[in-house]
Amino acid sequence: MSYLPPALQGVLALLVMIAAFFDLRERRVPNWLAASGLLVGIVMNVFLFGISGLWNSLEGAGLALLVYVPLFALRAMGAGDAKLMGAVGAMTGPMNWLGIMILTSIFGGVLAIVLVLAKGRVRHTLANLRLILTSWRFRHLPYQVTPELDVGSEKALRLPHAVSIFLGTLSFLVVAAIWAPR
Repeated sequence: MSYLPPALQGVLALLVMIAAFFDLRERRVPNWLAASGLLVGIVMNVFLFGISGLWNSLEGAGLALLVYVPLFALRAMGAGDAKLMGAVGAMTGPMNWLGIMILTSIFGGVLAIVLVLAKGRVRHTLANLRLILTSWRFRHLPYQVTPELDVGSEKALRLPHAVSIFLGTLSFLVVAAIWAPR
């Protein structure tokens, strides 16, 4: 974990806050927002750190996309979420992005449990988990077996993942402000 300069922290916080707002309101993260975040992340890192900032930014975006694009391909995640995490990686670099991803995963898990409980779908969700594991064992994609396991389906119980990204990113910024070396 490394400390991010205040300007980068502010832009990053603004990016994920706007993305969470759009995801809650429209159930999508706009391309212009993710692309702007990616570009601003790269430019700011080059401005602040020179050529090493460029490589750090590209490695962060690359790692994020390496993790999130397969989730999108499996239809477990929206494309906007994958692109948003690419922008977050471009702003933070690979090591900080890993911390954000871990915190985002924790918040996403907690929010998913709350959503499942609030909708009264515990048994249904457990059955879907069993179906996912079974489909992998037989080398089928889960969404091909049950269309509601496709995040794009109207039947799917969908979580606005940009909210988890927002919470994970802000938590990381707080932790880094306290413990990261400067």
